[in-house]
Amino acid sequence: MGNALGPAAPRAPRRGEPLGSPGSFDELHRHCKEVFPQQMEGVKLIVTKTLSSHFQVTHTVHMSTLGPSSYHFNATFVGDRQLSPAEAFPTLVGDMDNSGSLNAQVLHLVAERIRTKAVFQTQQAKFVTWQFDGEYRGDDCTATVTLGNPDLLGESVILVAHFLQSVTPRLVLGGEMVYHRRPGEEGAILTLAGKYTAHKWVATLNVGYGGAHASYYHRANEQVQVGVELEANTRLQDTTFAFGYQLSLPRANVVFRGLLDSNWSVGGVLEKKLPPLPVTLALGAFLNHWRNRFHCGFSVIVG
Repeated sequence: MGNALGPAAPRAPRRGEPLGSPGSFDELHRHCKEVFPQQMEGVKLIVTKTLSSHFQVTHTVHMSTLGPSSYHFNATFVGDRQLSPAEAFPTLVGDMDNSGSLNAQVLHLVAERIRTKAVFQTQQAKFVTWQFDGEYRGDDCTATVTLGNPDLLGESVILVAHFLQSVTPRLVLGGEMVYHRRPGEEGAILTLAGKYTAHKWVATLNVGYGGAHASYYHRANEQVQVGVELEANTRLQDTTFAFGYQLSLPRANVVFRGLLDSNWSVGGVLEKKLPPLPVTLALGAFLNHWRNRFHCGFSVIVG
């Protein structure tokens, strides 16, 4: 007896969801860290002036209550090749303070998937840091090699290698190896990392010989975001826990970030934009109950 229904129709091939780029190793905990407020103290004025589509300058005056006051001049140049709204190549950034110390960065796109970065830092007239990075970004993986403070005569160097692989569209696995060498000392530290990204939350874990760093980020709704961080240092035998949250009120142009950690510290920063003026006001206060320390800050950002 023949098959009255006829031959079965062939199934359409199932297309897997693209894995996507895992990003850089340094940004694994970015979602959680952006929820926490930045430390503030004293009074700070930041004025940014865009001179052209490629060039802008920033003046920063900081009057501190805990240390000497300072002035910083920052100049940024961006090239024509723009990969995303936040990435353009080449990029040159220079920052100099009133003592003559310089911090300079150069970012360049050598090829479509290869990026390079050079960092130079001086303390007045003395070189403190010179660092060179090379990064390869594939469709589903990222590999980075960093060479820090190489000294051929002194036989000292710091070498850092990162690798991240998107295993599934939501799961990223990878690792970091840090190798350092100087006269009479040589060693290496290996750290494994993993990140899982869901629709409204992100969980990240770094585990290595030096300790562990875990973070959890959750977006409750358009206004409320929370983050939790746990850091354990085996060398210092110290473990810290921190809880942060962000409350956004778009209609009022207000953003509030707060924190509470295991060192008995609480703090918060309130940011208020004043449209149509390009001005942002920020007020922050932080209190450590254990050490009985309190400091507050106020900043005005123009531009």
